[in-house]
Amino acid sequence: MSQTGGQGARTVRCPGCGGPSVYASGNPWRPFCSARCRGADLGAWAAESYRMPESTPPDPGWPGERPAGTATEDGK
Repeated sequence: MSQTGGQGARTVRCPGCGGPSVYASGNPWRPFCSARCRGADLGAWAAESYRMPESTPPDPGWPGERPAGTATEDGK
């Protein structure tokens, strides 16, 4: 949904609500359609809702370290 008007203003989909939003310098909330959508997105960002899922396993520690509760070869 991207339309170009005669003055260079494009209409794009608002990332907040999915409604139409004018993407031009006359829209102070661009790419959002309103202050409400912009504020909701900022709130989600501040609450860390946009986190990437962790796909790597946890780091076992530094090389040479033993996990807690394991004994060495000499039993210490």
